[in-house]
Amino acid sequence: MQTSEIINIGSKALRNRNINSHRIDSEIILSHILKVSREKLLISENNVSKEDLDRFRFLISRRLCNEPVAYIINKKEFRSEDFFVDNNSLIPRPETELLIDPIIKIFKKKNLFFLDIGVGTGCIMLSILKELNHSRGIGIDICKKAISNAKINLQKLKIKNRAKLLCKPIDQVFNQKFDLIVSNPPYVVKREINRLSNDIKKFEPKRALDGGNDGLDVVRKVIYKSQSILKFNGILALEIGRGQYFSVLKILKQNGFKKFKCIKDYKDNVRCIFSTLS
Repeated sequence: MQTSEIINIGSKALRNRNINSHRIDSEIILSHILKVSREKLLISENNVSKEDLDRFRFLISRRLCNEPVAYIINKKEFRSEDFFVDNNSLIPRPETELLIDPIIKIFKKKNLFFLDIGVGTGCIMLSILKELNHSRGIGIDICKKAISNAKINLQKLKIKNRAKLLCKPIDQVFNQKFDLIVSNPPYVVKREINRLSNDIKKFEPKRALDGGNDGLDVVRKVIYKSQSILKFNGILALEIGRGQYFSVLKILKQNGFKKFKCIKDYKDNVRCIFSTLS
């Protein structure tokens, strides 16, 4: 059977299950099995072995149960790099890339020492290290398996000598001061988790989503702790959820921070807040 036929079979099965991304999902899964880029897959027609066809059908069956494609192929692109991902860490989102560009611009000509709180796959931390050669970073997470994932990605990017990954909560960070603290913390309101799409609520780690009764439990901890571990003129960069801007601004002010930049996402919601101690 040829590649185009197989893509159509997968796409049709997923479409019948009301999966909107049916075509692209089918293409990504087949390109993963055949170890070719999606672009190459689409411009060349090839016969597929029975073994690869069986594997394709198995992976499509996982997608039919709403499992995210990133977990099926253990890979997600973030800032043009492929990051290893499994269900021990959140799948990197395009919105999170909005945190990176301002950081690169601000610290381009400086020796940056930073902390990434809730490192997950390491996509934020490792993107900064890759793009700023004079930077050093520490990533922390309370989940050992998430730290293992970040270590896999660290190894791949070959920047081990400038990075440290630690399994610890934020309140156990002492005796160090950072130029930058960056975090994409859990910010989903607890009661809203069951309203998320099946691919998120059934497969992504709840501890990385659950922000408590108002979605801001971890945000508060990050802001409070940052007072004592940020250098003078240091920057706190946070990703936040939709509709949380004014609440987070209030918490920042209560803890002695002032906003100097906010960034909106593709739906015009404030997604990132950059602040300094006033």
